[in-house]
Amino acid sequence: MVFHTCGPNEAMVVSGFCRSPPVMVAGGRVFVLPCIQKIQRISLNTLTLNVKSEKVYTRHGVPISVTGIAQVKIQGQNKEMLAAACQMFLGKTEAEIAHIALETLEGHQRAIMAHMTVEEIYKDRQKFSEQVFKVASSDLVNMGISVVSYTLKDIHDDQNYLHSLGKARTAQVQKDARIGEAEAKRDAGIREAQAKQEKVSAQYLSEIEMAKAQRDYELKKAAYDIEVNARRAQADLAYQLQVAKTKQQIEEQRVQVQVVERAQQVAVQEQEIARREKELEARVRKPAEAERYKLERLAEAERTQLIMQAEAEAESVRMRGEAEAFAIGARARAEAEQMSKKAEAFQLYEEAAQLNMLLEKLPQVAEEISGPLTSANKITLVSSGSGAMGAAKVTGEVLDILSRLPESVERLTGISISQVNHKPLRTA
Repeated sequence: MVFHTCGPNEAMVVSGFCRSPPVMVAGGRVFVLPCIQKIQRISLNTLTLNVKSEKVYTRHGVPISVTGIAQVKIQGQNKEMLAAACQMFLGKTEAEIAHIALETLEGHQRAIMAHMTVEEIYKDRQKFSEQVFKVASSDLVNMGISVVSYTLKDIHDDQNYLHSLGKARTAQVQKDARIGEAEAKRDAGIREAQAKQEKVSAQYLSEIEMAKAQRDYELKKAAYDIEVNARRAQADLAYQLQVAKTKQQIEEQRVQVQVVERAQQVAVQEQEIARREKELEARVRKPAEAERYKLERLAEAERTQLIMQAEAEAESVRMRGEAEAFAIGARARAEAEQMSKKAEAFQLYEEAAQLNMLLEKLPQVAEEISGPLTSANKITLVSSGSGAMGAAKVTGEVLDILSRLPESVERLTGISISQVNHKPLRTA
């Protein structure tokens, strides 16, 4: 018997018989040809079986009906299983093979149902399917059939046992659902509170970190500001110092220029004073007028010189002490020269100059004496009965006072006006 696989769904079996088989030699090979040959085919298709077990009593005596779906096929790739399948099913149709496999599976299914409770089958269908698959596979493999898959399709009963079981289970599930919901809400509340607490803690930690970061930033910024302000203050002080130095240099130069200008002005004034003195000496005929004119001009020159020296001193006193010394020297020379001129004039004219000065001042003295009378609104005269009366009396009183004036001057100064008039003048 020879097996040939014609395709994935069919296998061919060749068998023959001969008492004295002929021999044929071809190409060095010997072929024995049978006298009788027979070819049979067996299907390798996958068969779908609807395995039903009606009203099978379970371990606790509860009858239930179970329907399972199985996929089986003859294994053509395994020679031993193919040989076993040929011995079992050769010459049978595909329906007959399916019926044999179905009966075998149904028997194993009923046996497993009898050893399990309804609750076990109902609650753990995977376990039931695995047991049926395992037991049926070990039996069918000896027939050359392999179980590809087995699945529990349906469970039902006529006593409403499963319905009651479902109700109890439903009630239990509902109770568990309510309990689970309550526990879930409780856990959710707890977790929510924990989450809020963690959130608040995280927020506080974050705020603390932010505060620390802000503090560090403020401290660093303050340090940087201090350093920047210090550098800026140094720069400002350096700038101000440089500006002060520059101003000081400019002021020194300006003072120097002003000192030179004032020195030149003092020199010009001295020359002008000298020229005016010469001019005064040449033009004035009368010694007294020349002296008075000279004294006035000298006094004016001195005042001008003192004012200019004071201005020069006020402007240059901080930086240049030499200007003050120069001004003081010039003023001393002018005063010395002035006093020298005065001394020379007094030596030259002596009593005549003095008399001239007195005569110039007598009108002022008379004016001062008669001043109160000019400002009086009312004069009351008391007479003893003799002499002039009225305005003549007032005039006489004034003339009497003026006639006594030379005597008063002589008592005060020691110079007699009447004697000076009779003395000859001395010339230098």
